[in-house]
Amino acid sequence: MRFAVLQFGGSNCDHDAQHVIRDVCGVDCDLVWYKEGFTRSYDAIVIPGGFSYGDYLRAGAIATRTPVMQDVRQHAAAGGLVLGICNGAQIGAESGLVPGVFTTNEYPKFICEWVHLKVENTTSPFTSRYTEGEVIRIPIAHKEGRYVAGEGVAQQLLDEGRVAFRFCDELGNCTPESNPNGSALNITGVLSEDQNVLLMMPHPERAAESILGSDDGKKLFDSMIEYCERRE
Repeated sequence: MRFAVLQFGGSNCDHDAQHVIRDVCGVDCDLVWYKEGFTRSYDAIVIPGGFSYGDYLRAGAIATRTPVMQDVRQHAAAGGLVLGICNGAQIGAESGLVPGVFTTNEYPKFICEWVHLKVENTTSPFTSRYTEGEVIRIPIAHKEGRYVAGEGVAQQLLDEGRVAFRFCDELGNCTPESNPNGSALNITGVLSEDQNVLLMMPHPERAAESILGSDDGKKLFDSMIEYCERRE
């Protein structure tokens, strides 16, 4: 089993993601520079957080037009796992891997804080280690993280079980007060139709070891690894 973490100019959570996958979870993981592309097959591709191309035009807009993203789309279409975190989620959404986009926060300032998430899906390759309705604690750090979609789309995704995580309070209530960026229906983790792509704004790699204040994010990577092991 081998994972890849894709690097663009401006990626700054690439080494953090590799550390968790390789050193904490014990899975081989390569850093792949976007110009070099994928020279071998991977079980999962992680698009990490950061500020690709300085967020010029809009977050993720330039990275999504690089040739390597066509390979990511083909990997996803073939059933391979793709995890987009923060800027990676913005890039993935710009690439059409899930419906909707992540845009400027309702209050247009950068937010860096710990939040609570309600686990809405426990059947995907990314969430099987969680329990339905579980409340987890993971940090966010973004200015353009508000999830928006066409009329009725957010509710449809929720009804279809394609929402992995929603912002909530510590008791699991998804209220306007617990929605830090104004996302539609508090949604902050969206799955593709086949549930092999997850795009999320919170940073699970920053909450994968207890020394960091929470290891709730580790279950996400453990879920991915368990899924890949079953496929082998």
